[in-house]
Amino acid sequence: MVSASNRAAAEALAAWPDAVGGALALVGPEGAGKSHLAADWAERTGAVMLNDVAAELANLSEFEGRPVVLDGAESVDDETLFHLINLAQAEGGALLLTARTPPSAWETALPDLRSRLNAIRVVQVHEPDDDVLKGVLQRLFADRAITPSPELIEYLARRIERSIPAARRIVAELDADAGSRPITRALARELLEKEPAGGDLFD
Repeated sequence: MVSASNRAAAEALAAWPDAVGGALALVGPEGAGKSHLAADWAERTGAVMLNDVAAELANLSEFEGRPVVLDGAESVDDETLFHLINLAQAEGGALLLTARTPPSAWETALPDLRSRLNAIRVVQVHEPDDDVLKGVLQRLFADRAITPSPELIEYLARRIERSIPAARRIVAELDADAGSRPITRALARELLEKEPAGGDLFD
């Protein structure tokens, strides 16, 4: 679901490989959909998704000339980042990083890595707006073979935390609580009212 909140990122990734190449960072708050965008890009390009970095990077050279996704890149050690950025310069290579802060703000003790981090192109991903949040809710319900009413989607989009994990949680909880009952706005209100003030589902 593309809207003003993620359009710049979606367009940058759609331009692969011409406008990406080298390294690109998707930066934004938790729950903004960075990992989802990165996973879609990886599926489209055949990129390697690195999850357990310590285990998967025992032999860094195997990633030379291949597109790679590094989720939560700001927590990865300096040496690994340095080598992955260098490998992304090889023909056929690219490195997509996701993080909450831009690479230029990351702490590093390696001067050569600092210069590379400062040079990485950054694309901002903002918290989901109404269009994205409604689209995500529709998709999550559809994945469970549930057809929600438009008023239910509107009701949830106005009341839950503006993040994809929050949308995923509320859909799962509604599905679990419903049993044989239809999932309605009344059921959603009942569930939300059970949450303590400041709970995860509230904005």
